[in-house]
Amino acid sequence: MAKSNTTGNTTGKTAAKTEHTDVHAITRQQLLALGLNDVAYVRDVEVDGATAFGIFAANGQQLAVMPDREAAVAAAWENGLAPVTIH
Repeated sequence: MAKSNTTGNTTGKTAAKTEHTDVHAITRQQLLALGLNDVAYVRDVEVDGATAFGIFAANGQQLAVMPDREAAVAAAWENGLAPVTIH
């Protein structure tokens, strides 16, 4: 993966280095892992003929099923994941 560091320091202080990733050089595995530990997708699912709300990892793996959207969103936040709703 191609990276570049920039400092842009003109104040005489030690500058923080910022890493940038070239999105054109990302591998398939890196793309699949994006958001895996940060994002949870919430969408409606059918369970025994009723609507419930599934929580899914970025790779599509189902993590949990909750009775309503609010509970699913709360569960995602409680587990350190930013919920994203899918329609």
